Amino acid sequence: MGTTSHLGSGWLTPALSYVVACAGAATGLRCTLRGLDRTGAARRNWLLTAAAAIGCGVWTMHFVAMFGFAVDGTELRYSVPLTVLGLLVAVAVTGLGVFAVGYGRHRGLALLTGGLVTGLGIASMHYVGMAALRMHGGLRYDPGTVALSVLIAVGAATGGLWAAVTIRSVAAATAASLVMGLAVSCMHYTGMAAVHAYLEPVRTGPDGVGPDGAGLDGAGPMEFVFPLAVGIGSFLFITAAFVALSPTTRDRAVRREAGELTIEEFPAAPARPTPDQHHRAA
Repeated sequence: MGTTSHLGSGWLTPALSYVVACAGAATGLRCTLRGLDRTGAARRNWLLTAAAAIGCGVWTMHFVAMFGFAVDGTELRYSVPLTVLGLLVAVAVTGLGVFAVGYGRHRGLALLTGGLVTGLGIASMHYVGMAALRMHGGLRYDPGTVALSVLIAVGAATGGLWAAVTIRSVAAATAASLVMGLAVSCMHYTGMAAVHAYLEPVRTGPDGVGPDGAGLDGAGPMEFVFPLAVGIGSFLFITAAFVALSPTTRDRAVRREAGELTIEEFPAAPARPTPDQHHRAA
């Protein structure tokens, strides 16, 4: 058996991954709330943004935390296709859950359905991400602990969606984001507690020494995962700034009462007549 460690970089990776999870949750919850206040294409676009924010936040949290994961006696690398698949799964299933809440007619049933789908998606993303891991050996999982991690994911998703459709004040939304970030982090580390690594012999050269990554495919964390995580983190930051600057329904109502127009309410400029239209008018 290989000895595993989840704090290879100390408490930096758990703390940073928690911050990322909270940022994704906060942005996604506010986008969901904005979407529920709109109709038509505006609602759809806000909900799509919410799904991207929550899904990207969960994915980034997972891989930031994985920077602290190590197995004695082997290098760790990641399959690029499976890593990207995990990101797509996170965004897609989060979208299904958010849209279930955004368009569901029965609020309670929509929350249960959305929470179940989103929670299972978050758990799937985690284990797809773990399947992307490449090492001189493999991983085994404790089924009971895996089941517990899935239950935590479903509970976190359901609670987050409930907060998105219920909480209106900024202070309460911030508190909900902190709780949801903690729940997502707990799901990750519960899933990691189910992991048991085993090592296989590594072929060495004539001098008895071989490279740690010999025979391993995939990319190293700093070669692929880190740049992608930084890019997604930047996306979350930009999205959060956009949400903060975008007027709420209440702000729009206040501006209307004051006689002001928001950008989308400005009348379109009249089209300039063509020479043919000038000739007909004459």
